[in-house]
Amino acid sequence: MLKKLFGKKKEAPTSINVHSPLTGRLLDLEEVPDPVFSQKMMGDGIAVEPSEGKVISPVNGEIIQVFPTKHAVGIKAENGAELLIHIGLETVSMNGEGFEAHVSEGKKVKVGDPLVTFDINLVKEKAKSTITPVIITNGDDLGAIEKAETGDVTAGESQVMTVSAK
Repeated sequence: MLKKLFGKKKEAPTSINVHSPLTGRLLDLEEVPDPVFSQKMMGDGIAVEPSEGKVISPVNGEIIQVFPTKHAVGIKAENGAELLIHIGLETVSMNGEGFEAHVSEGKKVKVGDPLVTFDINLVKEKAKSTITPVIITNGDDLGAIEKAETGDVTAGESQVMTVSAK
């Protein structure tokens, strides 16, 4: 009876478009100067060399983790894909200095919502790199991951991956 009144439960999309979480230059993951990312030990994905210190949500979904040092955020997309945005390389050692989180665990987000802002010059000074990997951490549970060609990208506008559910 309730189903008739309220309609069918909304089903999760089978594939999602992942937009760039940063403005800058899109790189192949293999170009990241850190073997944990370039050898895909955490999963497949892309990387962005940012031109500014603003990270936005690349998908509609829910925040599943904000690291205490604010240098990384985990998001579960509507189709179940789990994304890790790791701002810069070896930024955990900055202990949150220069990072400001705008979300917390459990928050629902849409493409373009602000996640983290950071002092890009401070990251350049204190970390190994500003290159920001965007990893699909549960790729074994998903279908195909299609990636865009490298080049300039705009946060929230440029599509960088399409991730399909199984």
